[in-house]
Amino acid sequence: MTTKKSQHVVPNPNGGWSVRKTGASRASKVFEKQTEAIDYARTKARDEKTELYIHRRDGTIRERDSYGNDPMPPKDK
Repeated sequence: MTTKKSQHVVPNPNGGWSVRKTGASRASKVFEKQTEAIDYARTKARDEKTELYIHRRDGTIRERDSYGNDPMPPKDK
């Protein structure tokens, strides 16, 4: 089983917002506005079927969405 890399929207130290995969030292892309970064990261998370984490300026997580396979899907009857 491979571990998929989640997408994180994090504050960029030079201003704006970065989209980063879990464990990456560099951003995939940098945006001026957080809303733009969220739209981009959400699309990537959907395409890659991973998690999306949206961080506040202080680094805490304000929102999280899952686009991966549900570990506990409903049972068919």
